[in-house]
This record gives sequence, structure tokens and C-alpha cells, in this order.
Amino acid sequence: MEKDVSLLLVEDDLSFGSVLKSYLEINDFAVTWVDDGKYAVDRFKNGTFHLCILDVMLPHVDGFTIAARIRQIDATVPFIYLTARTLREDVLKGYQTGADDYITKPFDTEVLLYKIRAILRRNRDLPEKTGTIFDIGRFRFDYKLRQISGMEMIRKLTPKEAELLKLLCEHINNLLPREIALVKIWSDDSYFTARSMDVFITRLRKYLEADPAIEIKNIHGSGFIVSVNSRETDFPSQYCQ
Repeated sequence: MEKDVSLLLVEDDLSFGSVLKSYLEINDFAVTWVDDGKYAVDRFKNGTFHLCILDVMLPHVDGFTIAARIRQIDATVPFIYLTARTLREDVLKGYQTGADDYITKPFDTEVLLYKIRAILRRNRDLPEKTGTIFDIGRFRFDYKLRQISGMEMIRKLTPKEAELLKLLCEHINNLLPREIALVKIWSDDSYFTARSMDVFITRLRKYLEADPAIEIKNIHGSGFIVSVNSRETDFPSQYCQ
């Protein structure tokens, strides 16, 4: 998939930008790198990009402003913030501007690579993922009824359980970034909210455990992925626990 994918990287740190550009190109992405915010929107207008990676703290024009202007040009292109700004209000603002992910430095470049691939797969498959009934192994999940049925059982879900399972189903066999679930469902990504979400993940695992083909994996430090029929994913085993 990567060979025909073009990325716009906006990063003012020359050393880091050069290393990241080379890493992404080694993994077969075509990368256009801009090191000053004031040039980013024009570069986007003059190219065709499948995903944008934006720093937030940039000279002349910040990443949030660039994202808003890009959204005026193309409302569908996915983008990721890659930044040292870790304050909760910055993270929330990032997702409010429509970001697909908000990654704080320092970070694992391999995890970034898998997140990019997951977002691109999800973006390409988006028209197929607008329903409210999902088949998960031997179970059927009805989001509107908040109900799981199958394996000779019917279980009613709480509103948050249903919202979380819906997000997992929409990303089935792909990564659901932890931050997206926290912001969309809880509107908060604090430590205590994250621990609460882990409890909900444990509940969903228990509800689905009768079908051994279903596994909800924790991708360490990144998010969750529902694997069905023991299908192998691209994630190396050291990221799963």
C-alpha cells in the first residue's frame, strides 16, 4: 500500500525532520518535508497527499492553524499531530481540529509507522463502516439496541460499553488509538479516565470470551485492536500484552 502513498511532513527541527523523513521513505512512503509553517499550506495545495504529519510549535504559523486551513481545502485528508506539547488542553484541541491522532515526543517510530498504516487503511475503508450492526466472530453486535447476541446468549450493554465496542468494530483488525477512544467517549484523556477505559475493555473481553477466535489486544502505549479468526496483524509481539 505504501508505495503509492504521499505524506506531507511539517517539522521545523532539521535534525529530527531529516531522520523521520528518511525513516518513512525507507518504509516506502513518498515524503514531502516542510520546515516552516508559512510554507505548509501552499505545499499542500500544490501536491496530492494521503496524510499529513504536523508539528504544533512551528515558526510563523502553528500546526493547529495549518490543520484548519488544510481542512478548508480538503475536508477528508487525515492528519496526525507529532509534538512536544503534552498539556491536556492541547491534546483536546488537537482532536477538536479533526486530528486522527495526537502523538507526543519522544515516541516510538515503529508505533508511528503502524498508526499511519492503520489510519490509511481506515480512511480507505471508511464508506464500508457506517452501519450500526457488526458481526464479530460468532457474535452480532447491534449498536442501536446496545446488544450482543450469539453463542446462545444475549447481553445488554451500557452506553459506554456500546460506544467503545462500536469504535473497536469500526477499526476491526486495525489499531484503535487509545486517545481517540478517550476523547470521543469520555471527552477526557487523563490517567484516571484511561484506567476506567481499561476496566471497560476487560468487560468486553469477558462478554466475547466464549468465542476463542476473538481477541482484544492491548497494543502497549498505543491503543487496542480486535483480532478475529486469529488473523495475524502487522504489530510485532513486543507491543502486545
